[in-house]
Amino acid sequence: MASRTGIRWTIASIVAVILAVMIPILRQSSRSANRVVLYCAHDSIFADAVIRKFESATGIDVEVRYDEEASKSLGLTNLLIAEKDQARCDVFWNNQTMGTIRLKAAGVLEPWKSENYGRIPAQFRDADGYWTGFGARMRVFVINTNRMAGTVQAVNDYLQGPTLSEAAIAIPLYGTTLTQYTVMCAELGFESLQQWHADLRSRGIHEARGNGAVKDLVADGVCRLGYTDTDDVFVALRQGKPVTMQPVRLQSGKTIVIPNSVALIRGCPNPGNARTLIDFLLSEEVELMLAASDARQIPLGEVDESRVPAEVRELRQWANDGVDQTLALEYDEKVLNWLSQEYTPQ
Repeated sequence: MASRTGIRWTIASIVAVILAVMIPILRQSSRSANRVVLYCAHDSIFADAVIRKFESATGIDVEVRYDEEASKSLGLTNLLIAEKDQARCDVFWNNQTMGTIRLKAAGVLEPWKSENYGRIPAQFRDADGYWTGFGARMRVFVINTNRMAGTVQAVNDYLQGPTLSEAAIAIPLYGTTLTQYTVMCAELGFESLQQWHADLRSRGIHEARGNGAVKDLVADGVCRLGYTDTDDVFVALRQGKPVTMQPVRLQSGKTIVIPNSVALIRGCPNPGNARTLIDFLLSEEVELMLAASDARQIPLGEVDESRVPAEVRELRQWANDGVDQTLALEYDEKVLNWLSQEYTPQ
């Protein structure tokens, strides 16, 4: 007969084995119930503070996957399409809207109107709730004030002159320059856009690898002006460069506002926490955080104006004229196919 001591050791051993197996499972289950998976195309240097604030306020762990700079957010967009039938991501925070609009058309998104959906103006959100915009950049002209006056009239006079050899634009195959082309196509028509593009090139405009390179050409005085985004201009201003900006306006007078956008992924594994995160991203608090960051992003909803940096307040006035980018969706693929051929080596 086994001793009582032996039996006690046997029971203790069994309990220890059970605990060794069950505790990690219970911990993993707890983590799974209290997490949300975020794909984020916004720069991590700015997004991370927002994510940590959310985690602190809610106790929900955010597993975040950032894009690679070279992909210009297209990488995450394509990944979400590839994962469409077995979603791993809960929430997509894109740093622009056209890619998110494409995901709606591809059936990747789930409609949902956050409690903060209504604070965002109609032109910066999907009417059916598939995505909502917040904290925006704008397409602007960056102007070297040592080379020319920083006025709308001076910009227009130069653009209508015989040469653009002292102007710059990013190659429009990706990012916000592609968005600009697509929006222009919706307003001008495809042939007029092609003529506008050919005219830029025939008059000798510098074609840079990206908006940051455009900013550098102008800030360093190589060019007088260039097409870029507001966040790049603020980089140059922090560097003490002699620059200012004016909005790029369409023929209709509309500006090209490029919000961040947030969307719920169809069939996502953590829908409850996903909705909580979306509510947070669309809040006044987050828009003010992004406005105060070095990116100086423009709040789109109502906020306490006294907390908005002075240099961002003027941009809010320009943003009121922002064009509705959903109108450009039907031209998106056609413009990209044309530009891809345009820049393919012959």
